[in-house]
Amino acid sequence: MKNRLEELRKKNGISQEELASALEVSRQTIGSLENGRYNPSILLAFRIAGYFGMSIEDIFIYEEDKSDEK
Repeated sequence: MKNRLEELRKKNGISQEELASALEVSRQTIGSLENGRYNPSILLAFRIAGYFGMSIEDIFIYEEDKSDEK
Protein backbone atom coordinates (compact mmCIF):
# COMPACT_ATOMS: atom_id res chain seq x y z
CA MET A 1 0.00 0.00 0.00
CA LYS A 2 1.31 3.42 -0.92
CA ASN A 3 0.61 6.60 1.02
CA ARG A 4 0.96 10.37 0.79
CA LEU A 5 2.02 10.83 4.42
CA GLU A 6 5.46 12.33 3.76
CA GLU A 7 4.05 14.65 1.09
CA LEU A 8 1.29 15.89 3.40
CA ARG A 9 3.60 16.24 6.39
CA LYS A 10 6.14 18.31 4.46
CA LYS A 11 3.45 20.40 2.76
CA ASN A 12 2.19 21.36 6.22
CA GLY A 13 5.68 22.04 7.60
CA ILE A 14 5.46 19.29 10.22
CA SER A 15 8.46 17.26 11.37
CA GLN A 16 8.27 13.51 11.83
CA GLU A 17 8.66 14.07 15.58
CA GLU A 18 5.78 16.57 15.70
CA LEU A 19 3.48 14.24 13.78
CA ALA A 20 4.50 11.27 15.91
CA SER A 21 3.76 13.22 19.08
CA ALA A 22 0.36 14.34 17.80
CA LEU A 23 -0.56 10.77 16.85
CA GLU A 24 0.98 9.23 19.98
CA VAL A 25 3.35 6.96 18.06
CA SER A 26 7.14 6.87 17.72
CA ARG A 27 9.08 8.87 15.16
CA GLN A 28 10.28 5.52 13.82
CA THR A 29 6.67 4.54 13.12
CA ILE A 30 6.20 7.69 11.02
CA GLY A 31 9.42 6.96 9.13
CA SER A 32 8.37 3.37 8.49
CA LEU A 33 4.95 4.48 7.26
CA GLU A 34 6.49 7.04 4.92
CA ASN A 35 8.94 4.50 3.50
CA GLY A 36 6.23 1.89 2.95
CA ARG A 37 7.78 -0.59 5.38
CA TYR A 38 4.73 -0.53 7.66
CA ASN A 39 0.99 -0.43 7.08
CA PRO A 40 -0.98 1.28 9.83
CA SER A 41 -3.71 -0.30 11.88
CA ILE A 42 -7.16 0.90 10.93
CA LEU A 43 -7.27 2.99 14.12
CA LEU A 44 -3.98 4.71 13.30
CA ALA A 45 -5.13 5.28 9.71
CA PHE A 46 -8.26 7.01 11.06
CA ARG A 47 -6.15 9.15 13.44
CA ILE A 48 -3.83 10.17 10.59
CA ALA A 49 -6.77 11.02 8.34
CA GLY A 50 -8.42 13.02 11.12
CA TYR A 51 -5.19 14.89 11.83
CA PHE A 52 -5.00 16.07 8.21
CA GLY A 53 -8.77 16.52 7.85
CA MET A 54 -8.90 14.05 4.99
CA SER A 55 -10.37 10.65 4.26
CA ILE A 56 -8.26 7.52 4.66
CA GLU A 57 -8.55 6.90 0.91
CA ASP A 58 -7.04 10.33 0.19
CA ILE A 59 -3.90 9.40 2.15
CA PHE A 60 -3.51 5.65 1.70
CA ILE A 61 -3.61 4.17 -1.79
CA TYR A 62 -4.39 0.48 -2.02
CA GLU A 63 -2.86 -1.33 -4.96
CA GLU A 64 -3.98 -4.88 -5.65
CA ASP A 65 -1.17 -7.38 -5.91
CA LYS A 66 -1.61 -9.03 -9.30
CA SER A 67 0.22 -12.15 -8.06
CA ASP A 68 -2.68 -12.80 -5.67
CA GLU A 69 -5.14 -13.25 -8.54
CA LYS A 70 -6.18 -16.80 -9.35
